[in-house]
Amino acid sequence: MTAQRTDGAVRSIAAVLLLAQAVPAQKADYRADVEFAIDAVETQCKALLTSKKIDWRKVTAPLLAESKKTKTAEAHLLLLWRLLARLQDGHAEVRPLERGKDVKLELPDRSGSPGLFLCRVGDAVHVKNVWGAAEAAGIVAGAEVLKIGGVAADVWLRQRQAQLADLVSFSTSQQGSFFTCHQGLADAPGTRLELEVRQGSVRKARVVEYRKGSQVPNGPAFPPAGLKGDKDVFCATTSKGNGYVHVRRCKEDLPAQMDAALAALGDVPGLVLDFRGNSGGGFDHEALFGRFLPKGTKWLVGSGYESAGDRPFGGPMVVVVDGTVRSAGETAAGMFGEDGRAYLIGESATAGMASQKTTIELPSRLFALYVSTSSNKARFQGGKGIEGVGVTPHEIVPFVPADLAAGRDTLIERAEALLAAFPQQQVRYRPEEHGWSAPK
Repeated sequence: MTAQRTDGAVRSIAAVLLLAQAVPAQKADYRADVEFAIDAVETQCKALLTSKKIDWRKVTAPLLAESKKTKTAEAHLLLLWRLLARLQDGHAEVRPLERGKDVKLELPDRSGSPGLFLCRVGDAVHVKNVWGAAEAAGIVAGAEVLKIGGVAADVWLRQRQAQLADLVSFSTSQQGSFFTCHQGLADAPGTRLELEVRQGSVRKARVVEYRKGSQVPNGPAFPPAGLKGDKDVFCATTSKGNGYVHVRRCKEDLPAQMDAALAALGDVPGLVLDFRGNSGGGFDHEALFGRFLPKGTKWLVGSGYESAGDRPFGGPMVVVVDGTVRSAGETAAGMFGEDGRAYLIGESATAGMASQKTTIELPSRLFALYVSTSSNKARFQGGKGIEGVGVTPHEIVPFVPADLAAGRDTLIERAEALLAAFPQQQVRYRPEEHGWSAPK
């Protein structure tokens, strides 16, 4: 009897399996997903759409039309990424739900590097850093790039940025520009890039063949010699005797990492705090700020701060930023300027991607949209906040090509000059009023 019942159960299960195989899985309504996404984003991101002056219905209309022709989950995923690119939100991303976890986004191979970063100096384009393939091709830092692929360098970069912006969401134009001059140059290994450069007074044609490698910027063009630290925070003493700290990431233990850096620097007359290349993170802002107030003191500006850490620094500070500084890096750098602790300089404002987020699950249950809804630090910059704006430095400092050719970082050079003749009239914090005096 038992054997007969078991055989019957097996036959029943087999029948169910055959039936399931005979009936195809219910196809997702991709157009309904896109319609829902457009409506939900318009509602939940209304404040940022307004502040960024985005006509959401207009910019998404072509994609809604495309959704009628979408046949596969892979094509749907690509269309959703392109939809979010129109949101101009550097944090925006499409996240898989359980049903969509095996759907893969097929993108061009970007694992190759040309071995150079670019920067804009006025209307001109220059080589900021060079290594690997570009160095082997005879290209040097500081050289002016006249043409890329036979097209004027500035035009080529603008075209490249527009191409990237079809899929990559940039919160601001400066984020897009800096991304294009760094990560945006990546392509498949073996790609050949034709350049026309001017080195000195001589025009030269060069061909760079891409090699496998990272194209992610580290931050400073030429940090001070003897830089020490881990993957997040690095420090050194400059040639003029000031302290220099590069904050590459803002991890949870950033205040403790800063303690170690300040202890390693010892007594220095001034400090350069460099956030360039900072990819963000999360940390206690008040605890970090406290590392820059002498022991036993308070700074009752903004949300208010108290001294913290074993070796807090109370002297003059210059903070360095640019369009590669993102998210928590922006709120960190921004609080020093907004609350009057330091003087800020940079090639540009920061990336402008610091926000509160929400998750929107789509009806198909394939994917969810992770999007920004409001700006972080909304009190900053007269109520403009950071998202879609960036932290604007006190002073814009472009690179000097001759500095790059000589292996000098113009912004660090400018920071040191400012520490020697500090612009106290533009910084509320006065070190001497907090018991700080320059070391002898």
